[in-house]
Amino acid sequence: MKMFRKLLTLDEAQQVIHQHFKPKVLGVEEIKLLEAHNRVLAKDATAKIDIPPFNRATVDGYAVKAVDTFGVEENKPAKLKLCGIVNVGEPTRIVVTRGTTAEIVTGAPIPEGADAVVMVEQTERKDKCLYVYSAVAKDENIMKAGADIKKGEKILEAGQLLGSREIGVLAAMGMAKVNVYAIPHVAVLSTGAEVTEPGEKLLPGKIYDINAYSLAAAVLESGGKPIYLGVFPDEMSKLQKALRQALASADMAVTSGGVSVGPKDVMPRALDSLGKSSVVVCGIAIKPGKPTTVALIDKKPIFSLPGHPTSALLVFHLLVRPIIECMAGRKARKDLRVKGFSTMRMFPAKGRRTFITVRLKRDKLNRLVAEPVPTGLSGAITTLAKADGFFEIAENQQFINVGEEVTVRLFKRLEEGET
Repeated sequence: MKMFRKLLTLDEAQQVIHQHFKPKVLGVEEIKLLEAHNRVLAKDATAKIDIPPFNRATVDGYAVKAVDTFGVEENKPAKLKLCGIVNVGEPTRIVVTRGTTAEIVTGAPIPEGADAVVMVEQTERKDKCLYVYSAVAKDENIMKAGADIKKGEKILEAGQLLGSREIGVLAAMGMAKVNVYAIPHVAVLSTGAEVTEPGEKLLPGKIYDINAYSLAAAVLESGGKPIYLGVFPDEMSKLQKALRQALASADMAVTSGGVSVGPKDVMPRALDSLGKSSVVVCGIAIKPGKPTTVALIDKKPIFSLPGHPTSALLVFHLLVRPIIECMAGRKARKDLRVKGFSTMRMFPAKGRRTFITVRLKRDKLNRLVAEPVPTGLSGAITTLAKADGFFEIAENQQFINVGEEVTVRLFKRLEEGET
């Protein structure tokens, strides 16, 4: 096949991908609530009970009939007879009648007959009698049954990402299991004779595999489950075997390296040689990321990204992440964006949309400025650690000037104090 005869624009590449592959959720599974963190709810969650399920005290004090405290003054307290104690987590048979009261602690059920709770600070005990020095209104210091959640109320909607708060709500409703969308499995592999797996001895001329690990982490962040297959040489037969293994073990695959135009860059030809294969994207008019290749094999997408670590992650962010999120049932994540000012004049690559990876900081005027992180060195890992995000220069734009305002798309939310 002839490579890079016509580069697609980024918009064209995205359209072509979606014409050939329309991502959708892979199914629903029921899992234990304790395993549901960071999963996506597949069905609306509706309360089957009131929360709280009974009227409960919100303070430590005494359950009373409010009418018994009306007209009370500091020098004219109400005198009530103690009839028992109500504790948390215990059923009570105590009945509060006119002229009586029951001691109660925060969270305990309100005994029959009582309609208010007077705070302990507003009372005084003498023998078996209680003196109340402040009046209370009906329902004062009581949380009514269903005040938080009413039976039949929809609490969480399908499509909601389950974090600690949502899981707490589901637990409050007594749910031990929950229906969530299945997680898409994404095979991740690297290519190149120079690439060595971390933990192995680094021989002369070799480098450790950055891409598979950073891309696997990016898959997790997108809601998928990475399946790491390892490092493979740029040999046709071995790549074909690795790609078949990827397709057999996962719903889609992400590779890095071997997609340029050198003699060792055989990935596009390997993809094109497999089964019912269709290479739908073979080069995109962007910088970095020009040699990106996308194929559809047996209805499963394979994204073959450049070997440069920053280029691979950037293209993953642009093309792969939205696909995984959709398959995981996640709502399309809007990029976090901030305005900043360029620290230098920058030019786009001729005829290509150019993405500038930047670090954000404050200048002497306390303005947020975007400082480019050098990416020219192949395999430069410092870019990954230093970059906060990126902005783009359009194909038809001549340059970005010093001090010009740019919109930076963040890789993650900035922590307080970072800028």
